[in-house]
Amino acid sequence: MAVFQSSFLTLCLLFFLLQTQPSHSLKCTSQKFTQNRLYQFCNDLPHLRAYLHWSYNSAKSSLNLAFLAPPAKPSGWVAWAINPNGTGMVGAQALIAFRQSDGSMTVETFKLNSYKSVEQTKIAYKVSNLEAEYENGLMMIFATVMLPEKMVELNQVWQVGSSVMNGTMPAMHAFQTENLNSKGRLDLLKGQSSTNNGGNSGLRNRNIHGILNAASWGIMFPVGIIIARYIRTFADPAWFYLHVACQVSGYVVGVAGWATGLKLGSQSKGVEYTSHRYIGITLFCLATLQVFALFLRPKKDHKFRFYWNMYHHGVGYAVLVLGIVNVFKGLEILHPAKKWKVAYIIFLASLGVIALFLEVVTWIVVLKRKPGKPTKPYDGLDGSNGRQQPLTS
Repeated sequence: MAVFQSSFLTLCLLFFLLQTQPSHSLKCTSQKFTQNRLYQFCNDLPHLRAYLHWSYNSAKSSLNLAFLAPPAKPSGWVAWAINPNGTGMVGAQALIAFRQSDGSMTVETFKLNSYKSVEQTKIAYKVSNLEAEYENGLMMIFATVMLPEKMVELNQVWQVGSSVMNGTMPAMHAFQTENLNSKGRLDLLKGQSSTNNGGNSGLRNRNIHGILNAASWGIMFPVGIIIARYIRTFADPAWFYLHVACQVSGYVVGVAGWATGLKLGSQSKGVEYTSHRYIGITLFCLATLQVFALFLRPKKDHKFRFYWNMYHHGVGYAVLVLGIVNVFKGLEILHPAKKWKVAYIIFLASLGVIALFLEVVTWIVVLKRKPGKPTKPYDGLDGSNGRQQPLTS
């Protein structure tokens, strides 16, 4: 019972994984700039502690702007961009500020063809008055951008990174929740910016993916293995049906999480978590083999039963280890509050203590059995003639 109570508690904790409670106080109205720069509007952007100031001249279709954000590290970079054909970074026409090799600030124009293809070149819009500054931990981009006529709304994207290669090329940024959601719609005339709903949807799908996989590979499969290894000593054959129910349910939930991961991958071109992905594919394949092996399970007295047992136990423990490893990799990717990782570690430790206790109790029960009964902790009787046979799943 303690096993299931611990599992249920951890599952409830995981349900609230990554629930964000954003707080953002208005700061842009108090910001001042050198050279007496003044702007009509300003917004505190909802992610990455970034700010945007701008004035729009509708007669000339010119946008005069100032973008401010703290880089991920002092040696990093900040970027503000317009995406004429989408809502994300890919395809964006960007202004990126960073420190050069000599320590001076600069801002350059870049085209983001993909997450792995960033080209320093002229962008789709004419840009003038480009300047960059660094003050009080904030990098600042100043620019005037000529927009197409009657373009009073645009898709804006902003980003920060931690390093610059050779003082000329910004390195890839992180892919945490804040980075992935730093995009939205900007109304130049009304002075309003709105967060793109797609970012919230993507975050929700990432949370669902994490919860499903943690519940299946990280909780249900380990509990199912403990049932098979220990409960059989006290409740035969009920343990078998509990074991099958737990593992098949875990497989169904795991497949749902795997499918959600595939959908996330298709929606996030260029965002790759190679090891997490490959382990997930391996888990799915091994778990599928386990499910189908259930239908090919030989009878206890069959000559191939010994080899089937070796296969079943080997693949089962492989799924156990890979599942736990991938849960931790998923936590690293989702980057939740530290308490959720600690909670999962406590769950695993509790499960280990329970398994050790049951191991001792099982051996005590087996050694106290009367002569003539099985003396191995996981053996049983062949119902047909009373001969001692390995009790297997």
